[in-house]
Amino acid sequence: FFFLLSLGSGGYESVRVEGEDVMVVRLRLARFGRYKFPFYRIYAADHRAPRDGKHLEILGHYDPIPQKDGNKHVGLHIERIKYWLSVGAQPSKPVARILSKAGILPTLPERQHANQGVSKKALKDLE
Repeated sequence: FFFLLSLGSGGYESVRVEGEDVMVVRLRLARFGRYKFPFYRIYAADHRAPRDGKHLEILGHYDPIPQKDGNKHVGLHIERIKYWLSVGAQPSKPVARILSKAGILPTLPERQHANQGVSKKALKDLE
């Protein structure tokens, strides 16, 4: 087999195997709910499909609004998620963060801002 990887628009990989297209599958979120009360489904889809468009399989759900118990609720079909990851599906950043908190993926490094922990006075002195 001959594989040609090229970075297309949006940073997604296009994979071509001897003239035939291979689908790049992404694990990502689709927004449901209503105004100011979002609810997300985690699903597997072709990387070219729109956010709320056609999907291959629903893999779970995520409710970002804390409930009465103070927790954000997540439901995952772990076996199916592991299957999609094993066949090469790429999780989006929010899904990767959810899966790392669930223990399916290794923990992601914490995001830090360049000037975090530096006072404004010290920044002014550096200029």
